[in-house]
Amino acid sequence: MTNDHWTPPAVMLAVDLVILTLRDSRLHVLLVERGVEPYKGAWALPGGFLRHAEEDLTAAAHRELAEEAAMDAEALHLEHLDVYGTPGRDPRGRVVSVAYLAVAPGLPEPTAGTDAVGARWQHTDQVLCGELVLAFDHQKIVEDGVERARAKLERSSLATAFCGPTFTITELQRVYEAVWGMPLDPRNFYRKVQKSSGFILAADTGRKVTTGRPARLFKAGRRKDLSPPMVRPTESPDTKGSEG
Repeated sequence: MTNDHWTPPAVMLAVDLVILTLRDSRLHVLLVERGVEPYKGAWALPGGFLRHAEEDLTAAAHRELAEEAAMDAEALHLEHLDVYGTPGRDPRGRVVSVAYLAVAPGLPEPTAGTDAVGARWQHTDQVLCGELVLAFDHQKIVEDGVERARAKLERSSLATAFCGPTFTITELQRVYEAVWGMPLDPRNFYRKVQKSSGFILAADTGRKVTTGRPARLFKAGRRKDLSPPMVRPTESPDTKGSEG
């Protein structure tokens, strides 16, 4: 077939954002309540169509986050997650969406913008299990975003960003448990942390506690890539041999 008989398909290009943070020691994702059809009144990821042909994809992602949740994407590190283009994913036509991911601590309460009637932080487990049904294929996008975040904790020092300037091993473990969605054996966790050279360093002072000895404090090391990585256990810590 020659190009003389080929008509390019009509495709609309969009962006979607998976913004993850820890709140009350649980992993949360940013959602907006849609104010227009399709799926009016349903919860979805912030995002939308490119405004014009010359708009940069990342710029569109920044704009949509500001318009729908009144959040400043310039303060976040957005990384490309994946491209979603399965036919039928959007009832308005053939829509291909470029998804972005950001995982950051201390994010503020969102405020619904011009394109949404509500915005909130939602426990990711309620999305992953299907308890909260999202519009479009956004549950799949959240699943992929959470899995990427879990993998980042295995191979990078991201977890320390969710702790204070100094922290205990228990506090660091809680970050891993929240993102990985599973309890960890304290002894195995401590051993793995100590094996990863340059991950954390001993701090100079101990934190005062009401009873017992002062908790031993640590601070983030300079190493950004963990070696060896903090590999997730494949089974519950209550199962014999779960973490190797």
